[in-house]
Amino acid sequence: MGQVVSMVARRANRFNVENRAHRVLEREKPTPAPKFDSNLRDMERTLELDPKFVDKLNMKDSSLDGRLKDVYVTSQDRFIKRVQERQAAEAAADQVEQRRLPLERKTPDDFEYGYQEPNRISPGHCTLRQALKFINDHQLDPESFPAKKIAHEYKLKEPLVENILHYFKTFNMYIPDQKYKDTMLTQATQPLLRVKSSSEGNP
Repeated sequence: MGQVVSMVARRANRFNVENRAHRVLEREKPTPAPKFDSNLRDMERTLELDPKFVDKLNMKDSSLDGRLKDVYVTSQDRFIKRVQERQAAEAAADQVEQRRLPLERKTPDDFEYGYQEPNRISPGHCTLRQALKFINDHQLDPESFPAKKIAHEYKLKEPLVENILHYFKTFNMYIPDQKYKDTMLTQATQPLLRVKSSSEGNP
């Protein structure tokens, strides 16, 4: 219902709008906006003090006009010129770089951990390389590398380091000794050989 009312009101406002606009423009003087009572009282007080105040407002003051013509501003600052010169130099450098062919055409090498490590590390943070190092050091020798020492060395919070050391471990490659493997196989096969030999001895 509201949409229908707004649509009807919109069409009513736009009805014959051009003719109404021409009628308003053809009037000699537009209707002035209503004034507040305080403005009217101020105007009355002003006219009591100076009855020719309205005439003075409508007349052109030649002295004020002459003063406006005498006022001018000069500037000795060369900031705009310097900015324009810098912009022109940057545009010329960009054009040279666009025309220049690349000197190295091979594909860049991948980073070790898949991303470029930052040059500066803020306190409370560590890189993947550092995390792997202190995790591995703690795994190999927990007494020499406790969580408190790691937190002090890498500027980390001790509870955070304890959680990292608890939940993250590095992979270790285990290569068994071949002699120990042969010994284990021999010990495991001895009972089988005894059972087999006893079964062959008894018809």
